[in-house]
Amino acid sequence: MPRPAPDASVPNRALWDERARVHGSTAADRFYDVDAFLAGRQTLYPLERRLAGDVAGRDLLHLQCHFGLDTLSWARLGARVTGVDFSPVAVARARDLAARAGLAATFVEADTQRLPAELAGGFDVAVATYGVLCWIGDLDGWMRGAAMALRPGGRLVLVDLHPAYQTVASLDPLVADWPYGGGQAHRETVTGTYADAAVVTETHEAVEYPYSVGEIVTAAARAGFTVAELGEHVETDLDPRGLLPEGPDGRYRFPFGDSHLPILYSLVAVRP
Repeated sequence: MPRPAPDASVPNRALWDERARVHGSTAADRFYDVDAFLAGRQTLYPLERRLAGDVAGRDLLHLQCHFGLDTLSWARLGARVTGVDFSPVAVARARDLAARAGLAATFVEADTQRLPAELAGGFDVAVATYGVLCWIGDLDGWMRGAAMALRPGGRLVLVDLHPAYQTVASLDPLVADWPYGGGQAHRETVTGTYADAAVVTETHEAVEYPYSVGEIVTAAARAGFTVAELGEHVETDLDPRGLLPEGPDGRYRFPFGDSHLPILYSLVAVRP
């Protein structure tokens, strides 16, 4: 009888517990400026704000919310927010950050592949952004959970790294070392964090999963969603992986010959 596959949430939770402790704690952090947020800075990018629309007075669920900067930025736009993350360290920090910012928010410790039943039908919008599905072994379960949490007519807004960009290890020379899709678990040993290259952390195992755009959209359809918008973005306001040159206009592009390849994709899917 075959042995069951090990639960990837165990090593990944240890990794993200440590990242939740260190993110936002160093001056050179590329993504998490807690002091600026507490001073009123908005952490959301124009893309997800456009796709989510006016969230004032709406119930918004933030999936894989980390320690809450973006969740609380949605709250500043008037949403009634709930953030979900599987890291107890992240959830504790998020609750503390909400108190420090004086913002109302609920934070739930849960695996987004198996959302708790009490979230069912409670939300108008579910949002997940930047570095999301590569950590999800059960893509169908993730999509079913998002659909379950939404009211009829509710929308899932997903913005993530494009699978084509995720295949790339370096630009010059152009080296690709990651599959385009397939969903198979890939394990590696990691130290440090993408947020600040100078930070030294313990060594952790990371388990990630590559999905193609087709696999992602198909999983949404299997969960009962109707796809309202699918975007592939060749110009972005951020480079989550830190590989791309910043243009004179402050935007990032993935050069490929005389053209550009997509850096991000976005999906808006509606629960009928």
